[in-house]
Amino acid sequence: MDYFGYCIEDFIPCETCGTKAVDIHHIDARGMGGSSIDKDNISNIMALCRNCHIKYGDKKDQLEYLKKKHKEKIDSNG
Repeated sequence: MDYFGYCIEDFIPCETCGTKAVDIHHIDARGMGGSSIDKDNISNIMALCRNCHIKYGDKKDQLEYLKKKHKEKIDSNG
């Protein structure tokens, strides 16, 4: 949340649809090896609403879409 300047009380939009995000999604899943420090880096975590987390999360055919959406969010932050 600090990276984007959000406070815990703020409305945090889902990075795919813009509704209220309630989940943090690890783009490269934590259970797929590597250190937890790398997995919890801002480049690997994104805010999603529950519906988008179910629709896109942990689905190999959606991985590139999620990476693209998250890169757009990070790039827009400067």
